[in-house]
Amino acid sequence: MTEKKQDSNSPASNQSLNKLRAAVLGANDGIVSTSSVLMGVAGATNNTGAIFTAGLAALVAGALSMAVGEYVSVSSQSDAEKAFIDKERTLLASDPAGQFDGLVKHYVDQGIQETTAREVATELTKTDALKAHLMTQFGMEEDDVVNPMHAAVASLLSFTVGGLIPFVVILATPMGIRIWATGFAVLLALCATGYLSATAGGASRRRAIIRVIVGGVMAMVITYFVGRLFGTSVA
Repeated sequence: MTEKKQDSNSPASNQSLNKLRAAVLGANDGIVSTSSVLMGVAGATNNTGAIFTAGLAALVAGALSMAVGEYVSVSSQSDAEKAFIDKERTLLASDPAGQFDGLVKHYVDQGIQETTAREVATELTKTDALKAHLMTQFGMEEDDVVNPMHAAVASLLSFTVGGLIPFVVILATPMGIRIWATGFAVLLALCATGYLSATAGGASRRRAIIRVIVGGVMAMVITYFVGRLFGTSVA
C-alpha cells in the first residue's frame, strides 16, 4: 500500500506554510522592535532598572498590539470567506443547473473538452457540490476558514519568543559588554528568522537573511544613537 503524499500546492499545505511564515515574521518583529527599544534606552542610561522597565513595556505592548492587529485582520478575512461560502450555498440551492453549467464552463476554459468537463463536474457535484464550487472559484474548502483567535494567539506567542531574546541577553550580561552581546544575539536570531521565512516561502535564503539583518541592525544603531543623544542632552 503506497503512502499518499500531500501536494505542496494543496490548501492544507499552503495554510501550514502561511502559519509558519506568520509565526516567523511575528518573531522577527519581536526581535527587532524589542531590541531597538532596549538599545535606545541602553544608549541613554546604564540603569538596569530603566532598561528592564522599558524592555518589558515594549515586549508586552508589542505582543498585545500584534495579537489585536492579527485578530482584527484575520476576522475580516474570516468574515469574507464565510460570506463567500454562504453565497455559494444559496446559489446552489436556488439555481443548481446554472451553477453546474458554470462549473462545466470553468473546466472548458481550462482547456478540457466539454464532454470530459461535464463528466468531471457531474462526479464532483455528486460527491460534494459546495466543495467543488468553492475549490473552483475561491481555491478553498469549507473547513479552510481561518480562525482569528488562533492567529492572534500565534502572533502573541511568536512576538514574545522573539522579543525575549534581546530582553534576556541585555539583562543577563555585564554592563560593559551588554550592547555587543545583545547585538550579536539579535544577529543570530535574525539569521534564523530570515532563513526560516525564506524556506517557508521558497525564496532566496541569502537574500532574506541579508534583508532582515540590514533592517534590524539599522533599527538598533539608529535608536541607540538617539538614546545616546537624548541621554547626553538630559545630562
